[in-house]
Amino acid sequence: MKPLGNDESDLEGCKLEKDRDKTVRSNKMVKIHNQALLSGIAYCISSCGMILVNKLVLSSYDFNAGISLMLYQNFVSVVIVSILSLFGMISTEPLTWRLIKIWLPVNVIFVGMLITSMFSLKYINVAMVTVLKNVTNVITALGEMYIFNKHHDNKVWTALFLMIISAITGGITDLSFHAVGYTWQIINCFLTASYSLTLRRVMDTAKLVTKSGNLNEFSMVLLNNTLSLPLGVLLIFVFNEVDYLSKTPLLRLPIFWFLMTFSGFLGLAISFTSMWFLHQTGATTYSLVGSLNKIPLSIAGILLFKVPTSLENSASILFGLLAGVFFARAKMRERSQA
Repeated sequence: MKPLGNDESDLEGCKLEKDRDKTVRSNKMVKIHNQALLSGIAYCISSCGMILVNKLVLSSYDFNAGISLMLYQNFVSVVIVSILSLFGMISTEPLTWRLIKIWLPVNVIFVGMLITSMFSLKYINVAMVTVLKNVTNVITALGEMYIFNKHHDNKVWTALFLMIISAITGGITDLSFHAVGYTWQIINCFLTASYSLTLRRVMDTAKLVTKSGNLNEFSMVLLNNTLSLPLGVLLIFVFNEVDYLSKTPLLRLPIFWFLMTFSGFLGLAISFTSMWFLHQTGATTYSLVGSLNKIPLSIAGILLFKVPTSLENSASILFGLLAGVFFARAKMRERSQA
């Protein structure tokens, strides 16, 4: 029979061990929670920052070479991804001719999507760009219905209808309306929808010709940005940006080069943080946060760039942003029932 003191010691030891286990479990929960929160904040900052910095470069500095800006941003992305891959920090697939030939049609749409986004952002305020981007969801939904035979429920169609109404009323009440900018943005919506619809099919085909049988996010970033470089150079000559670049005094300003380089880092950061956030949470949370993220972005765009607005236009913008949130929630419900 053990002495009483030893029993008390054993009981105390068990209690301390249980407390330690609780502390470890608690720390793990805090760590996971912080990872999700941190990744979400990083994604929001990078996505908002990219649009605001591009708007600053193109509009505030009146930089008339959107293709050159895209080319430089993509070059920065290629350099960073290549360095990370070289040091073994990330894994990327080798760019074979078979993979390039399969991916090239997607890349042409990708470049067009980036360029039209640059052109529209030069003329349209950030808030209206975010509202007009909702048209992409409408085009994508129609594309899914006709190409993939996918049917959407009434809540999704209601949200899409509200998005169209908000885009029309927003354009009508926009005090800084610019027909050229709106034209570029509508083209951008079609290209963005085409990119997402085409990407689904091409990814499955591209995986078959890769070494590992897979195509991760980093490989797609490297593939898209690398293939965009020769096409971007060609378009610079087609749109005669070379003559503008040789004359503009902006390229002699160190702060301007800093902003362009920073925008390149932000562009790459969006890819990394979106993948990180998606991994930490899930598609539903990612979609909802992406829609909610447009609200502070729109407010920041109006305040930072001193956009003239009216009560009607502000109401249209808010209506459009809330329609985007409603759409995200409807899609979440649709996925859960699938």
